[in-house]
Amino acid sequence: MTSIKHRKTGIEYLWQGDPDYWGRHAPVLFPIVGRLKNNQYTYQGKTYSLNQHGFARDQVFQVVSQNENEATLQLTATEETKSRYPFDFSLLIRYVVSENSVQVTYAVENRDTEEKMYFSIGAHPGFNVPLTDTTSFEDYYLSFLPRETRKLIPLEGLFVDTANKTIGQTNTPMALSRKLFEHDALIYETAGTNTFSIESDKTTHKVSVTFEDFPYTGIWSVAQKEAPFVCIEPWFGIADTTDASGKLEEKTGIQSLEPQQNFEAHYQITVD
Repeated sequence: MTSIKHRKTGIEYLWQGDPDYWGRHAPVLFPIVGRLKNNQYTYQGKTYSLNQHGFARDQVFQVVSQNENEATLQLTATEETKSRYPFDFSLLIRYVVSENSVQVTYAVENRDTEEKMYFSIGAHPGFNVPLTDTTSFEDYYLSFLPRETRKLIPLEGLFVDTANKTIGQTNTPMALSRKLFEHDALIYETAGTNTFSIESDKTTHKVSVTFEDFPYTGIWSVAQKEAPFVCIEPWFGIADTTDASGKLEEKTGIQSLEPQQNFEAHYQITVD
């Protein structure tokens, strides 16, 4: 996605990818989420290199189908991808627009007839903050449904420190500030159905992300440059832990698919 614009108001909700802050809009994170130690992992005794968040966000997808309100795109394994990720995969992304929302569905298939496949996948949509000319970044807050505390996973440098989880106060709204992101992303454990929203008491316009059974969710902005956006990122996967072994099959948060099996998940963006 590169744009989510309200036809009546003209408001652009999706971050427009200014490279002075962050040059992307809403990339898909696959086949890993986050960063690996030394940008490497091992599988069946061989070492592979993958940059942060994997390669799908920089690939050209093929159009499988499209109509006025829906589009399905596909990425499949090639000899080039297998040099970095040795699995025979298919990744479908389906976008469906209805009234004031867009639903994004990820479908991952293990096409191999014998080998189990390991992967992570995640969303990374950025949203404009502020949404109107009459409000500022600090006028907005994060709202969480259900209103309950969630475990917060701290970062130690570039990696997650799962041994020192704390309680995230997501039972009340959280005012947006640059200080929130001074150590990079806020990462929560998010079982069940969740809705994370960016809203303000000074405008009726807001944006919400709803997702089910994504085990982790990141919230991120660039604090040092006072970037005018915030990302809400539901993930099936996470960066390497501080004590990660480097083996793909032992990676925290990694998903697996038996031969010829499929995985599907979706999230929804709603704008007002």
